[in-house]
Amino acid sequence: MQIQDLPYPDPGVPDARSGPRFLWWLFRNQLGGQLRSLAWGLVHFVSVSTLPFCVGLAVQAVVDRSGSRLALAGGLLALACAGNAIGDTFLHRAAITNWITAAARVQQLLARKAATLGSALTRRVAAGEVVAVSTGDVEKIGWFVEAVSRFTAAALTILFVCVGLVVYQPALGVVVAVGLPVLALAVLPLLPRATRRADLQREKAGRATELASDTVAGLRVLRGIGGEELFLDRYRSASQEVRHAAVRTARMWSLISAIQVLLPGLLLIAVVWHGVGLAREGRITVGELVTVYSSVMVLTYPLRHFEEIAMAYSFSRPSARRAARVLSLTRATSEAGSGGVCDVGTGAGSAGITDGGTTAGSGGVSDGGTRAGSATGSEAGVESGSSTGGKADFEAGSSTGGKADFEAGSSTGGKAGFEAGSPAGSSTSSSAGKVPSGDLSGDLYDPATGLLAPAGRLTAVVCGDPDAAGRLAERLGGHPASAGEDPSVLLGGVPLDELPLDSARTAVLVQDKDPVLLSGTLRELLDVPASGDVDAREALAAARCDDVLAALVQGSLGAEDPMDARITERGRSLSGGQRQRLALARSLFTDPEVLVLDEPTSAVDSHTEARIAEGVRDVRTGRTTVVFTSSPLLLDRADRVVLVHEGEVVAVGVHRELVHKEPRYRAVVTRETDDEAALTGALEEIEETA
Repeated sequence: MQIQDLPYPDPGVPDARSGPRFLWWLFRNQLGGQLRSLAWGLVHFVSVSTLPFCVGLAVQAVVDRSGSRLALAGGLLALACAGNAIGDTFLHRAAITNWITAAARVQQLLARKAATLGSALTRRVAAGEVVAVSTGDVEKIGWFVEAVSRFTAAALTILFVCVGLVVYQPALGVVVAVGLPVLALAVLPLLPRATRRADLQREKAGRATELASDTVAGLRVLRGIGGEELFLDRYRSASQEVRHAAVRTARMWSLISAIQVLLPGLLLIAVVWHGVGLAREGRITVGELVTVYSSVMVLTYPLRHFEEIAMAYSFSRPSARRAARVLSLTRATSEAGSGGVCDVGTGAGSAGITDGGTTAGSGGVSDGGTRAGSATGSEAGVESGSSTGGKADFEAGSSTGGKADFEAGSSTGGKAGFEAGSPAGSSTSSSAGKVPSGDLSGDLYDPATGLLAPAGRLTAVVCGDPDAAGRLAERLGGHPASAGEDPSVLLGGVPLDELPLDSARTAVLVQDKDPVLLSGTLRELLDVPASGDVDAREALAAARCDDVLAALVQGSLGAEDPMDARITERGRSLSGGQRQRLALARSLFTDPEVLVLDEPTSAVDSHTEARIAEGVRDVRTGRTTVVFTSSPLLLDRADRVVLVHEGEVVAVGVHRELVHKEPRYRAVVTRETDDEAALTGALEEIEETA
């Protein structure tokens, strides 16, 4: 693989069981490049190492007044210099290629993992850690993978020179052959301490990066509450800790470097001292002494690679461990299918979200990722458009407690009863857990919570507990609250975790309450996979983005068409409500079979919110839409409103009905206090008695 051939068509499946295994996997996958680097490294180092022999031969030729041997020494010296230049040039090319291609492979693997996990990645790994792994850690990993071949070439060269010196001049060669391994291994006792200090430095740097990322992301809020200086002081403190750790690490490596300079100097003194004595005795010639002396001098160059490989490994090992940790993450479930959504854990089918309709829910919703999936057939016991006519009827349980009952028209004309928590009911047309053939539309049903979203309807879900609402949103997007314990959400009777990721993401999309807008033009923002049934301007109009378009055009010099207006990084030049509306327009333009919106209007005013509610209904006609919201304006326009309490669906109906009949719903939606609820209940009892 050459640099011009990047990116890799397929970066492969990494061995992410540990950091060293991941490094070894990278090395094996670059074997061709490593062998080229090794070959050119041998050419370079051997050429450098033969220079002392050529110099010694020339000196001895001058002493002996031999013109032919002097000419031979000059020719060999020219050949060694040419080999040195060629080998060094191509070694550098091969080494840089190995470095860049290894780093690129790791970056592709991380990008693929981020795309696979979606928003679940930052829920399992800190955002600052992800940034650190994909930037600095990638470079350190590439450095070690590249340095291995150069180190191998240096080690083989040292072995070759030692053997050659023993053969060439045994009396001095033995001293060099014994001393060089001592030099190479002398720093080993210091490496564990240097590695620990490097790990500590990297850990502190990761915390500082995470703190900086969080501070920048919340800078607008921090300025609003006057907390900017507080967080900046925290970052300064974290930065100073990183500096102190870096200084301690540098001290250790400076000690290792000093040893690498001191010991070769001592070996050189020993060789010269012993060699001069041998020359006086006439046991060696002056040329041989010069050759051995020059060889020891030259060998300090390949010896430096022992220090480099130790340093590269000490820095890359924690980096590889962190990268392997990210790459070992797996999706808890896959998301799936078009059609209705049903959540069993919240009350077996009491709440229906049907294909083509909109479902809304109030309560907090945690970050959701983009999910999609397709399934064939309809959910067991849930009919989306009965063959005998009429839509399925839904009856909500009483407001005083218990689980809501769900009744839907069966294909045979009868009715199948669903009790909260039941996986599919008793309908003979049930296909739960199977992958039926046919079209990929159907109801969405969550066996763990009991929530049912019939296909083609707009359903609102209201949760008193924001955390519970967040977990429910994640489940509808294919991420269960307890991976491996709760059953998968079913779409059209098909478990979401059994669907291919690509198929899943074409059918279900979950929009986070705090969506991210990347920098670029509005046209690039809307350059996403879409059904083609919804025009970009239609989606922008439905999300009421008129003032947003005007602001973008005004802030972009020379942009006459709003689609060519530029959006700054993360949309920071826009208000929170404007960012929300642009993200909503993007989701509406995508036009998935199932769209789950998490508080899509929490940052807009009531007038705009009412207009957005109408726009969403118009654009999403015939599609399944689930809205998690506590806004009465959105709830009032939902086909069906579902109240989730303590993990179960306790009431289903329309907004106006639930406000009057369900105290728990009224408390969440109207923010009614306990005293107000008691007073309202007393008045209702008086009215009933009267």
